[in-house]
Amino acid sequence: MTSTPSSSGPSSLDPEIAARLKHSADGLLPAIAQQYDTGEVLMLGWMDDEALHRTLTTGRCTYWSRSRQEYWVKGDTSGHFQWVKSVALDCDADTVLVKVDQVGAACHTGARTCFDEDVLKAVEGGAGSGAASLDQ
Repeated sequence: MTSTPSSSGPSSLDPEIAARLKHSADGLLPAIAQQYDTGEVLMLGWMDDEALHRTLTTGRCTYWSRSRQEYWVKGDTSGHFQWVKSVALDCDADTVLVKVDQVGAACHTGARTCFDEDVLKAVEGGAGSGAASLDQ
């Protein structure tokens, strides 16, 4: 069984923010990194309260590595930094959106985003596409 990040001790996250969060069973929140000026979705990482606190207070994205069971700051080893521009919770407080200025690749593969390589074929929907109208 793997340890959870919260077992590493108390977080410094503002208690008012912490009380609002709805974590998964393993104590984590999905954290979407998005390029602040273009809206490009870069990657999905995971944060616990401490990673969110570090992200809010350092200006750099900190994530929890589920495979290595440790915190990692984006760019510390790769030089591909994520400079925080804003942080928001979704309407259910179970997902974090971090708008960043990405320097270099966001993906560990070296791609600009983690969504560049494996685009799935899908039927494109939209007005006039034959999809049922919600107004009916």
